[in-house]
Amino acid sequence: MSMPKRQLGANGPMVGAIGFGCMSFAGFFGAADDDTSLETLAAVEAAGIDFWDTANIYGMGRSEKIVGQYLKESGAQVTLATKVGIVPGPQRKFNNEEDYIRSELESSLKKLNRDKVELYYIHRRQKELPVETVAETMSKLIEEGLIDAWGLSEVAPSSIRRAHKVVPVTAVQNEYSLWTRQPELGVIQTCEELGIAFIPFSPVARGALGASDLDPAQFSDTDFRKPNPRFTGQNWLENLDYIHAFQAYAEKKGVSTPALALAWVLHQGDHLIPIPGTRTKEHLADWAHAGEIGLSEDDLWEIEQILPVGWASGDRYSDVQMVGVERYC
Repeated sequence: MSMPKRQLGANGPMVGAIGFGCMSFAGFFGAADDDTSLETLAAVEAAGIDFWDTANIYGMGRSEKIVGQYLKESGAQVTLATKVGIVPGPQRKFNNEEDYIRSELESSLKKLNRDKVELYYIHRRQKELPVETVAETMSKLIEEGLIDAWGLSEVAPSSIRRAHKVVPVTAVQNEYSLWTRQPELGVIQTCEELGIAFIPFSPVARGALGASDLDPAQFSDTDFRKPNPRFTGQNWLENLDYIHAFQAYAEKKGVSTPALALAWVLHQGDHLIPIPGTRTKEHLADWAHAGEIGLSEDDLWEIEQILPVGWASGDRYSDVQMVGVERYC
């Protein structure tokens, strides 16, 4: 079967129901190899996944360069998203000022070998700058043909509504999966009401619902997950019990664990376009077909019994990583 399609916002293009997140190419989840990353992108394209997501901050441009190299060499036609707003440095800072956004966009376009990107996100909000002002900046970039549309990341429903009144928001991305369900408390509903695509990142729980058990003791010091409370100590041991029960259910269904986790996300609404990521084409094969998996009401009920809302032990981010994320409940 071919990849099913979903619309990227009320006025956006039709894209594959499953997108692809390119964060792992920067080595955030273990050592990455650029040649392997390029092979993975070839497999992503072959799978009909044509909505790709990266950011200027991923490896300080490394991810964007890999994507740009692949697009230049392959001629692949994809709907491309990148992000701006996180300022690199020992302290987590954010900048949504127009001059900064313009400078970073120019740099991103060079790395991506593009004249424009289809979607440009504010990666984190600069809280002291009204989101309405940011929307006006993005409107200028749209008018100038540098971006087709704009989006927000890790924001509250109130920010979405305020921004959308000024310039229609095309997409909002927040973490969402079977072990991170806070967007159900307003973000998913707000996006549906306003005709905004909701883009779940880490829909396979940062690999926790992967094809095999993770061993956090083997995480490198640079692994993004190493300080995550859910992957540490007693929290991880308790989470494993739930994960093993879900793995057993996936096996009974005759599908892989990550494919089932991704299929569950897809069944939460037609405006959801999850963006799982991976460093290898082998892992891609574990879940690329998730859009073909049908889930009945009984299946969804049983999954809810195995992984009830709030089952995960520990917060999804460390205190440092949580800085900049809008809290709303």
